[in-house]
Amino acid sequence: MDVQFLGGAREVGRSAVLVNDSLLLDYGTKPATPPQYPVGASGGGRRLDPDAVVVSHGHLDHAGTVPSLLSGAERPAIHWTPPTRELARLLARDTLKLRGNSPTCPFTGEDVRRIGQVSEVHGYGEPFEAAGHEVTFHDAGHIPGSAHVLVDDGDTRLLYSGDFHTDDQRLVSGTTARPDADVVICESTYSDVEHEDRAEAERRFAESVRTTLWEGGTVVVPAFAIGRTQEMLLVCDEYDIPCYVDGMGQEVTGMLRRHPEFVRDPEALRRAKSHARFVTGRDGQRKRITDQRAAIVTTSGMLSGGPAMTYIPEIRANPVNKITMTGYQVEGTPGRELLETGSAEIDGRVLPVSAQVEGYDFSAHADRRGLREFLEPYRDATVLVNHGDRCPAFAGELRADGYEASAPELGAEVTC
Repeated sequence: MDVQFLGGAREVGRSAVLVNDSLLLDYGTKPATPPQYPVGASGGGRRLDPDAVVVSHGHLDHAGTVPSLLSGAERPAIHWTPPTRELARLLARDTLKLRGNSPTCPFTGEDVRRIGQVSEVHGYGEPFEAAGHEVTFHDAGHIPGSAHVLVDDGDTRLLYSGDFHTDDQRLVSGTTARPDADVVICESTYSDVEHEDRAEAERRFAESVRTTLWEGGTVVVPAFAIGRTQEMLLVCDEYDIPCYVDGMGQEVTGMLRRHPEFVRDPEALRRAKSHARFVTGRDGQRKRITDQRAAIVTTSGMLSGGPAMTYIPEIRANPVNKITMTGYQVEGTPGRELLETGSAEIDGRVLPVSAQVEGYDFSAHADRRGLREFLEPYRDATVLVNHGDRCPAFAGELRADGYEASAPELGAEVTC
């Protein structure tokens, strides 16, 4: 089996892996400024033309560039779970709204409309054929619909981990799938981190938010629309924190309720949706909300767009107010800048922030312990480390522990 790393190699973002020059696993976008795309996606180099595409889950860094593959006469079938299909189309429409007129946007509205013509959905544990390979999805425990992708070409069994979590979250249960494999491509986002106990993180978050509201302040909770927004709504409901929800997370929440089989507790999600107040954005509503004693759960999670661009400038000058970052902040994003410097570039302006800024570990990725737990059954397999800021270091740690492990560079081709 030949494997080429077209993105997500020694980096977080724009994941893309080409198997046997015919089957593409993921095709994402890196949310930097400007956005970055996988090899072959936009200018410079050959146009990628796979026979089929398999998408592990509906996050921008794994599915964000998929529509660009549909601009030619030959359009590959796209395989995914039902939630991933809906999430990817939602992301594509949002990308067009934000960057559709930009020369850096690699696809058009017509490309997005073609998704429905080539889409094929599959559940967990249901083998299907794609580009001459047998492929099976296994629940990855990351977000609803997320999957480990098992690829069998008749000689080699490749397990592409996608993004995964081994611990339970409120929204989804942790992965328990460990299918037999000869080669494992394993994400490594938190390979040097031990996550705080989730219950303790929730308690600290709730106590911090309640304190700010009691003091008369407002808390802005930047959150990824897919997965993290719903997780935070579940936490706010559990701790009876008054909250608003704004941005794409509203539509995602409604969509996930249509796929209860991919959610850990559909009734809890229904209650959380009822507990939150949904923002329409009409008639200056957002500016009025910033004077409310409430938590505002809003996109974008890395402050790179969305309604957060309205809320942050409004609440930044008051030190009683608070901004609680809830997810991984990619280098080069305003969210990362805010955590590191206390200021951020919002809508082209560098704004100092007097409001308190806190970070909480609500990650949907496995930490060091979870990664090692996941890899334990694969000591006799070849492990290829990707999707992380320290891939070579983690691969070295695995080799020291007896694994056959390496961290391919961007563009590298590996024969397994």
